[in-house]
Amino acid sequence: MAFIHIPKSWQLPEKMATPEAVFLNRRKFIKGFAGFSIAGSALALAGCQTQVADGEEALQGIKSLNARLNPTFADADRTVTNQILAATYNNFYEFGGSKHIWQNAQALPTEPWQLEVTGLVNQPRTYDLDDLLSTFPLEERVYRFRCVEAWAMVVPWLGFPMNAILEAADPTSDAKFVQFTSYYDPQVTKGPTFPPSQFLPFPYTEGLRIEEMANDLAFFAVGIYGHTLPKQHGAPIRAVLPWKYGFKGAKSIVKIEFVAEQPATFWNTISPGEYKFEANVEPDVPHPRWSQRQERLIGPGSQFEWEQVPTLLYNGYGDYVADLYA
Repeated sequence: MAFIHIPKSWQLPEKMATPEAVFLNRRKFIKGFAGFSIAGSALALAGCQTQVADGEEALQGIKSLNARLNPTFADADRTVTNQILAATYNNFYEFGGSKHIWQNAQALPTEPWQLEVTGLVNQPRTYDLDDLLSTFPLEERVYRFRCVEAWAMVVPWLGFPMNAILEAADPTSDAKFVQFTSYYDPQVTKGPTFPPSQFLPFPYTEGLRIEEMANDLAFFAVGIYGHTLPKQHGAPIRAVLPWKYGFKGAKSIVKIEFVAEQPATFWNTISPGEYKFEANVEPDVPHPRWSQRQERLIGPGSQFEWEQVPTLLYNGYGDYVADLYA
């Protein structure tokens, strides 16, 4: 079947999608933790390492996935980021505070895996990975990705809309929010060297309003670039919310819990002035220590190539989400 795709104003051409290896490393560089509070974090955009790990090593353990390309999200008006760059430039705080944690992340145990859907729902259920892959039809979506640190990528995700789990769980009328909890084992996910992990609010949690989870853009990814997620990308299932800053995308999710009150989340708990619960991409709302009006787009080549471009409100997805915040 042929699809006629009329691009929306926010969509990027396929030639500009971000290569994979650059996408995955958002750096949270904590400089101070006096009195158990964050004193600052360093933003290192211009001085990124250009050495890229061997692709075969960075993509170990992956398996091919078949998914139809959703024609509505077939391009993002930017070139897709190089896969190896995205696989070797990652933020995954459970495995360290630098961008180069992909080796550490290989310690993540992903088989067997269980995802508990619980809380204020009529249909609680625990899924294993085979359940997820067989219950929810997979599709591929090319999305922009914007980090709060003012760098950006374009990534082809494979997965299913969040509203599929929302419908399956059938939340009660008391459920107003949803909380995502990531895998945590202090013997495996050892966190950054400083501040020590025992002073951080692990396990990593994130959350949304129910209306946000129900939005067409909200997505659970089980794959990327045509294969299963490498561990450093948050295998085997992670949240993808392209109109929000990347830290909202909880990785390696083990629990989805529907709750009545706004849940505590990892970065908002550590530094609420810097990491808002909502965390929408808003160019006119600066981070306390840098502007968000511009972003550095990681280029499509095999080395890190930064192009500075204007930041778009809601990362360019306002047609889908602006009404959520009216």
